[in-house]
Amino acid sequence: MIDIILLAGRIALIALLYVFLLFAIKTGVGLVRGSKHSGGRGLGVTVTSGPDTLLGTTLPLNSALVIGRTHGNDIVVADDMVSGTHARITPLPEGAILEDLDSTNGTYLNGLRIHSPQNLVAGDNISVGVLTLVVDRL
Repeated sequence: MIDIILLAGRIALIALLYVFLLFAIKTGVGLVRGSKHSGGRGLGVTVTSGPDTLLGTTLPLNSALVIGRTHGNDIVVADDMVSGTHARITPLPEGAILEDLDSTNGTYLNGLRIHSPQNLVAGDNISVGVLTLVVDRL
């Protein structure tokens, strides 16, 4: 009889662990993809070309986003054309600013290489190596 109770307890524990993992993964996916319901305020960026794992991902610009090849950046792109820390997008109350962080191959805004910080508006295209981001109003 005790063996049946222990078996039922083990099965219940495993079921609870799976439920916990399901909720943890669901929450994590929401954080990575960004919120599409941010009240219609502010800007975000959507990945339109680049690594398959990032395609379609929308990130709200709630804080600065650093793009680069090394781990620890907010957007990591495994591309030889991308520097370790390549570019930064910094939100402002009235929009956002794109900066090239002295990358070797440059950061492009709407097809033109930037050499100084540039203001971003909805509809702008940012290119960093194979990665292309579109600035969206959320």
